[in-house]
Amino acid sequence: MYLAGILDAQTSASQRVAWSVQSQPVRLVDGSPVFLRVHPPVRLRALVGRWLKHDVFFSADPKSGAWIGLGGVSLETPPGVYSLQLTGITSGGGKISFEKKIAVHRAVYPSIAVTVARKFTEPNTQQVQEIDQGKTIKQEAFSQVTVERQWSGDFHAPVEARISDVFGTQRKFNGKVLSSHQGLDFAVPAGTPISALNAGTVILARPLYFEGNCVVLDHGQGLLTLYLHLSEFKVKQGDRVERGQVLGASGASGRATGPHLHVAVRWQGVYLDPATLLKLDLP
Repeated sequence: MYLAGILDAQTSASQRVAWSVQSQPVRLVDGSPVFLRVHPPVRLRALVGRWLKHDVFFSADPKSGAWIGLGGVSLETPPGVYSLQLTGITSGGGKISFEKKIAVHRAVYPSIAVTVARKFTEPNTQQVQEIDQGKTIKQEAFSQVTVERQWSGDFHAPVEARISDVFGTQRKFNGKVLSSHQGLDFAVPAGTPISALNAGTVILARPLYFEGNCVVLDHGQGLLTLYLHLSEFKVKQGDRVERGQVLGASGASGRATGPHLHVAVRWQGVYLDPATLLKLDLP
């Protein structure tokens, strides 16, 4: 029994040394998505992670032999060092675990003042009902968490255009309402075709009060992308789409100061910077 205990301890130590965990981007900040590539010390049949109180879903990449997953850091996460906890199920049914420390730094985001129609800052009773209905619809859609990965390869911009506003901007609407810009705005005229950032399933395609005509794609592993203020739809709920497939046309529906496309990235209930996602080198 004593010898077995020594061997178990040695095996555990060997496993800790042999784990390899790589992350992108190299420097993580609040609001950043993170791509994780894990090489475990032994062959696994499953791998799960825990990061900032959220589950991380991994899938095996047969080309590299690694396990890959996506995560994120909320805008509210203070700078510090956080633990990524990994638990694997071996081919023989045993469990192995590993912990990786990852630093999160503070990002600096701009502030602007925006003027919109009064109904978007001081809605009447009927408009409040519309807003509440939209919240319920979004909650139902966002409650779906697809573990299996649907995305493949890099995420591509939905349109070739100038960026008119970045993620994380602190906005003051009509001098009263404060909010953080939770997406990336592309300066495009109305009617511009808008394409999917990556492969996924349409889980929402309908008009909402603030978002206007909105499409939401589920890419698996808890990752969603949202396309707002559209003038028309080219897809419907339940459709499977490929990267680059046209989802609709740009417009100025909802709370918009003019025609443009707002793209948002949501992971496990947390909004992330789409510009960073578009820069990741993914398998």
